Amino acid sequence: LTRVELALAQGRNLDNVTQAQVLDSFAQVKASLEATSRGLYLAELVEGFGVEGGGSPALYSLLLECLSALGSTAHSSLVLLYFQLHLLKHSGFMPEFYRCVECYSEIRPSQHRFSPTAGGVLCKDCSPSGKLAMPLSLEVLKVLRFLDRSSLEEAMKLRLPQSLEKEVWGLLQSTVKYWLERDVRSAAFMHWLHTESLGPAAGTTTT
Repeated sequence: LTRVELALAQGRNLDNVTQAQVLDSFAQVKASLEATSRGLYLAELVEGFGVEGGGSPALYSLLLECLSALGSTAHSSLVLLYFQLHLLKHSGFMPEFYRCVECYSEIRPSQHRFSPTAGGVLCKDCSPSGKLAMPLSLEVLKVLRFLDRSSLEEAMKLRLPQSLEKEVWGLLQSTVKYWLERDVRSAAFMHWLHTESLGPAAGTTTT
């Protein structure tokens, strides 16, 4: 979690670092173990979705913006939601939130579902076989659309009930996991730290 500028000399097999300068150490993020775990989560997602050997300026800028925000806000969970959604957008895996991915009809307030395997929202009349689908409340759909259209600064002004935030997180996590084809290792550590910080009441009951 350190941004550096390197001078490289091309070698026969590997490039050699001839000079290094720290541009940003993200000290505010590293001052807290919980913030550090969230920063590592962002870094792991970038590593997973980035194309090896190819640059992605948009994804790089998103990472820097969100790392900076992690150390400057008490609502860093919103930073994670925003990052995951825009990571999917920049990587070409953005779910469809405005039309049914099966029949292409416009999604209206009703009973609808979300399918990470189908690529987005399903209307109440469509049930494609072999596709994982989960309930999608109107409130969650509104939050996802807002995050899609907003800047990070605007997104951090949201104040979500814990239950709604958990729903949005679960949906984005399932989508990220589907496209990565594996669990995000740092997510389990981040969740454990968050649970520990809330105390015994957030985990199992002790006697």
